[in-house]
Amino acid sequence: MTRPTPVIYDCDPGIDDAIALLGAFVSPELDIRAITPVCGNQPLDRTLRNALQICELGGRDDIPVHAGCHRPLCREPIHGQFHGATGLGNTVLPAPRKQAEATGAIACLADHLGRAARGEGDRITLCCLGPLTNIAMALRMYPEIAGGIERIVMMGGAFREPGNRTLTSEFNMLADPHAAQIVFAAGLPMTVLGLDATHQVMLRPEHVTQFAQSSGRIARTVAELMAFWDRNDAARYGSRGGPLHDPLVTAWMLRPDLFESRPARVFVETESPLCLGQTVADWYGKTGGAQNARIVTRVDAAGVIDLYVGLMSRYRERGAA
Repeated sequence: MTRPTPVIYDCDPGIDDAIALLGAFVSPELDIRAITPVCGNQPLDRTLRNALQICELGGRDDIPVHAGCHRPLCREPIHGQFHGATGLGNTVLPAPRKQAEATGAIACLADHLGRAARGEGDRITLCCLGPLTNIAMALRMYPEIAGGIERIVMMGGAFREPGNRTLTSEFNMLADPHAAQIVFAAGLPMTVLGLDATHQVMLRPEHVTQFAQSSGRIARTVAELMAFWDRNDAARYGSRGGPLHDPLVTAWMLRPDLFESRPARVFVETESPLCLGQTVADWYGKTGGAQNARIVTRVDAAGVIDLYVGLMSRYRERGAA
């Protein structure tokens, strides 16, 4: 039997983060070592509580949750526009019984990745669903931990698609462009699921019904989260529904065969007032720099939806436990 892949989820929950985490919680292929919330969709105190509540909902209070950075490296914080006042739409999740760990996210990353870099454990894949502040800060403070990272699989960026927060920029990159540039420049293996990928997978109203019918004890919560995610903007997206952003990270971890990607060198704009946070891909080696990421260009959308229906059905199989 294949050993599960050790992962750390760095996130800013977030409705779509919640779906990504709930899918990961019931995947024996993934060994989730920690969750490290960061300031992003909401301020840190809210993303931290949301992460704890999602663990409670998914029955995974065994996963340590470590509070991350409370603000971006250089710019003023911005927050999400589509997640409601709490970050989880109108959904009321159970109060968490567990508390965050005493150690913060940077210490957590330094510990896990440092031991892996020294050969004292398996190298870890970082599943990044939000701004990259925690990862950049850890790499700057403890550069030796880079050797403990197997790969970064991240949702962020926009290449041939326009931005979703500004004309040019996707939210996670805009929220902390300086952190993103540090991470892209670190020379680590990276798989990037930007808007070019996520806009191919629309969570339509009929999918919400399908998920609600399959999700057992969490069906009502899943339906509420997903229904709130409907952008109702067919002019932009070609249909009702909302793009399945962060859940594609979990989907890639479980079924990379559902994705096609191309290598490129990625730069992040950190100075332009108009284009702050824009991700620029050098597909053809024009800059002379080495490729530093694989950018997902095509997604089997039906396959991803089917995958998540199967994941959510595991909550029904588990019953009320």
